[in-house]
Amino acid sequence: MLAIRLPETIEARLTALASETGRTKTALAREAIIEYIDDLEDYYLVEARVRLNRPAIPLAEVERELGL
Repeated sequence: MLAIRLPETIEARLTALASETGRTKTALAREAIIEYIDDLEDYYLVEARVRLNRPAIPLAEVERELGL
């Protein structure tokens, strides 16, 4: 369980988006947090690779391996 306080402007935007999309504010907040955490994990993984002086994997190679 998590309870957060948001600035009124963010709360208003979230409420409006929930109304427009027919989704709950909780669902939208959950989705936003998950996406942000995914991005942070990627960022910190890259940062750790740089610190360990491991070679980076080019995007084209990753896309090719994933069939994208």
